[in-house]
Amino acid sequence: MPVAGAPAEATRARPEQAMAAPVRTGARRRSWIGVARPLSTRRRTVLAVLSFLLPVLAWAAVSYVPFLWHPLVEVTEPGDVAWMEPGMRVPKAAFAEEVARAGAANGAAPVGIPANPVYLPAPHAVAAALWTSLTATPTQRDAIRLPLSLWHSIQIIVWGFLLSSVVGVPLGILCGAQPTLARLTEPVIEFVRYMPAPAFGALMVAILGIYDGPKIAIIVIGTFFQQVLVIANTTRRIEALLIEAALTLGARNLRLIRRVIVPAMLPQLYRDQRILLGWAWTYLIVAELIGTSSGITFFITQQARYQHFDNVYAAILVIGLVGSATDLALAWIGRRLFPYDRSEA
Repeated sequence: MPVAGAPAEATRARPEQAMAAPVRTGARRRSWIGVARPLSTRRRTVLAVLSFLLPVLAWAAVSYVPFLWHPLVEVTEPGDVAWMEPGMRVPKAAFAEEVARAGAANGAAPVGIPANPVYLPAPHAVAAALWTSLTATPTQRDAIRLPLSLWHSIQIIVWGFLLSSVVGVPLGILCGAQPTLARLTEPVIEFVRYMPAPAFGALMVAILGIYDGPKIAIIVIGTFFQQVLVIANTTRRIEALLIEAALTLGARNLRLIRRVIVPAMLPQLYRDQRILLGWAWTYLIVAELIGTSSGITFFITQQARYQHFDNVYAAILVIGLVGSATDLALAWIGRRLFPYDRSEA
């Protein structure tokens, strides 16, 4: 009802105010971003397959569809061009120039097919090279087989990561559980972890020689300092009420760590180690270049020297396959060891 004494204009609703009232629509717009919900098994499988299939399809398209890229021409018949040979790859502009020159001179023009650079082989060539590298004897006199190179690299990774974990895991747990020790050690660890591990290569060769010692040391340096900080942070995430209850019941020092802290953090510690093992693999190539070349790095550099880039891609794919298979196996073991941990599901 209008208030007595109020102006008539104040008691009437203005047209623009009436139009500003919210209007309900029939359907709500669906947001792509929201509360994360678990995907169905079928969708997870399809997306996982697509994550590998899409890059392979793009690679195949660039390799097999001539008009997509193919900046070179592979000579099949050199014609009257003296400097060309069958199998040679030349830029399209240079090839077209020689064709025009031969036509003007009434000579035999060169013939070729579109081609990509030698450093981008087609998928089928890489697949064939992968099979040959794993099964056949190398054609080069000083070459070694890919399986032997890979096995040597795996040994470097295992020894480096084990040595890092023997010290890094206990120190990380102690730093997370004891603030005084953390303050004493973590500042220098934070400082050193920003130093590139390969920068210590020459020093490690001087101390440990030119063989596998410095390579293992680079893996240790690349993972140890990160390992301490990651595990210390995992330890600090344990519920304080759990530790207080254990202290009330009489747990102290090593017994507290062994019976309460370690069991509480074990699933996350296991995941941390899986991630850190992947970091160790990323340092492998640089580590194996230090001192005498060995392992799968020696295989890659040797094949690149001969311009056998299909073998180079094959070796790189083997590293990815071994790393992925290792991670999947560790994830499967984690689900069996910690069935109560939903994040391992």
